[in-house]
Amino acid sequence: MSNHTLYLIQSNYAATAQTLEQLAQTYTMGDQVVLMGEAVLLLEHSFLQSLSKIHMLENDAVLLIQPLPDQVKILNYADFADLCLEFNRCISMK
Repeated sequence: MSNHTLYLIQSNYAATAQTLEQLAQTYTMGDQVVLMGEAVLLLEHSFLQSLSKIHMLENDAVLLIQPLPDQVKILNYADFADLCLEFNRCISMK
């Protein structure tokens, strides 16, 4: 189990930019980010562009124009559950 943090970004579209600015202040190397719901629409945000990997649920990825950048890892629900179990801390940001 990882001592890093898994951040679930679940904010609505209007609040996502501010949520990502807050995340940029607490994020450390080894942490992971999952974009969920309308938050996927801000995939082009400068903070997200600096990350080597971003997770996204396959049901949410359909909101975006394909193909997705290489840094995006698409998860089904089983993959998402496995990812959550890898971390001691999981923080939902709305």
